[in-house]
Amino acid sequence: MSPVLSRTLRLIGRHGTWLLYAGVFIGLVLPPLASLIRPLLTPCLALLLYVSFLRVNWHAAYGYLKRPSLAILALIWLLFAAPVVVALALKPFDLPPALVGGLVLMAAAPPILGSTAIAILLDLDNALTMLASVLATFVAPLTIPPLVLLLLGLELDIGLWQFMSRLALLVFGALGAALATRWLLGRARLQDTAREIDGLCVVLLVALAVAVMDGVTDTLVQQPEIVVLWLAAAFVANPLLQALSAAAFFWLSRRQALTMGLLAGNRNMILLLATLPAGAGSLPRESAFGILLFFALAQFPMYTLPALQRPLYRRFLKSQRQYP
Repeated sequence: MSPVLSRTLRLIGRHGTWLLYAGVFIGLVLPPLASLIRPLLTPCLALLLYVSFLRVNWHAAYGYLKRPSLAILALIWLLFAAPVVVALALKPFDLPPALVGGLVLMAAAPPILGSTAIAILLDLDNALTMLASVLATFVAPLTIPPLVLLLLGLELDIGLWQFMSRLALLVFGALGAALATRWLLGRARLQDTAREIDGLCVVLLVALAVAVMDGVTDTLVQQPEIVVLWLAAAFVANPLLQALSAAAFFWLSRRQALTMGLLAGNRNMILLLATLPAGAGSLPRESAFGILLFFALAQFPMYTLPALQRPLYRRFLKSQRQYP
């Protein structure tokens, strides 16, 4: 790696949370760039998984696998309890069906596969983040359709085995490449390039944020009131889910509880983008579009909140012994 590229990636890694903050706005103000990057969404996600796996604390991850009770509880909370809580909390409010659908689907989706990169930036438990997000991604195709049918009366034709095989190729392909790289380079060399890897994670996260913004600018111009309402709902739902989940796991260490909050608030709605249009069930076309719009706008709190959380978490965790 050239010295210039190394210094650039280190700089990006040091200021990663603020660059994520700006990332979602790039796609909004530069719609042609969002349209250009959109076809690269899947390759960027695969590469993000690869570089995130390079930074995972595998010793800690193995420790969680030896004591699977926490992983099981995390899956139950993330994939079952959270969407039910959200659906019940929305009952008293007279909200548009598309917004309700978007919020419930957000809570039912697995955590984002790039959450490990955000956990590293926030100094949270990257091993727990990686393990829970990967396991939830594989279990979610089994849980989302019945939950959405029960809570929304909406049938989703996800195509279970095809969906899971694509996810397996994505996740295990990135995992295999990362393990091979770790073996070839060695732990010491990877540790020396940790900041560069963090910087590359930030670049890929920003690319994903820009890609998802494709089409949002046109909607903002044509229907600004809907965009404002959907965006406000996303900024309320994300931190509330984080706070509720952290409180539910208060009996863990502070770092683990906050990690569960991160996982609960930042969900992988990108995985549902390709499945919802084909399986929108009885929802009108405009409602399906509204849900997809919410998926895009929900990226804003996912990318902007870490910049605000990082100094708070640093103070909150300062006196807490790191675990594991």
